[in-house]
Amino acid sequence: MDIQRHVTHAGFGLTQQGAALRRLKRFARRTPRENLWVAKKIGLQRLEVVRAGLRHLLAARGWEIEHRGCDRTVYVIGLFGSGRQYINRLIMAHLGRRAIYFRDCLGWHAAPTSLIYSGHATIKYPSLAQSPPELTRRLLESVRSGFAELIFIYRHPLDSLLTNWVWWRTYLRTGRWLEGISRAYGSNEDLCTDLERNFGEFRAFAAGDPSFYAALSGPRFLSFVEFVEETALFIACATVSLRLEDFMIDPLREFSKIAQVMSADLELNGLAVERPRSQPYRYAAVAQCVPRFQAFIDELDAHARQRIEGMGYALSHKASADLEDVHSGKVAPSRAPPESGHA
Repeated sequence: MDIQRHVTHAGFGLTQQGAALRRLKRFARRTPRENLWVAKKIGLQRLEVVRAGLRHLLAARGWEIEHRGCDRTVYVIGLFGSGRQYINRLIMAHLGRRAIYFRDCLGWHAAPTSLIYSGHATIKYPSLAQSPPELTRRLLESVRSGFAELIFIYRHPLDSLLTNWVWWRTYLRTGRWLEGISRAYGSNEDLCTDLERNFGEFRAFAAGDPSFYAALSGPRFLSFVEFVEETALFIACATVSLRLEDFMIDPLREFSKIAQVMSADLELNGLAVERPRSQPYRYAAVAQCVPRFQAFIDELDAHARQRIEGMGYALSHKASADLEDVHSGKVAPSRAPPESGHA
């Protein structure tokens, strides 16, 4: 089984019914003439998609790849469980013409292109279901050379840890792909009960114990400490780094940063950008219910703690409660996320 391919595409089908309902409502509100104009526009856009796909296939076989104007190749990268699929949906829904060059995979080119690649990757540690450091080094060299831009998406690493533990244990046991914890548990209480009952398994996952992945071939998934280090490495070299939690405050503002990196000429006024469905700082609520999880946080090594706090995140109940107030709009943020290392 091609776990990388299946994992990369997990989740897109979950939103198809909702999207179809929204299209039907818009159709009902428009006049017949407006619907005719929209149908023509959609037809032309689909033709452009087919043409772009054909150009991409030809480029993969050595033909010259598409490059429009001053475009640069864009890489949208997020570690597993960080919200990358949400960013993919925003790009496809709102980026306009440039979105026809979107590819849900990673590829490297020695010169600028108009392509937008999206995928999971690591810089230092080989990892299950993420592109290897050998490819990432080539992508980063393109960024340093001015041929490409890197957009890195991340969230609180402890939220990613819980999401990834749930995802991998579900996949290994049932073969199901999940898009978020809420797909597996009806409430935080259910998650806490399962975590308390299987805490030994959780610790093995967080430590990167190879036996957790005994049924799969290839490298294991990242340990939590490795995950935190990889996040910090990407932040240091990205053109722009975006926190998933900031999309929960003002998704339009954060999406405008993506459009700016891609030099997309968009009319953003009035654009309705959906917020992520993920619950921010879920880890803090879980730590209050599961003392062993709080002990796990308290026992993190100094380097991991410093890196997490350097990302602008907190590790205590009170600080997390304060941050939840920030992201609910009750108070202004007291700390800013770190600046990306690439100008």
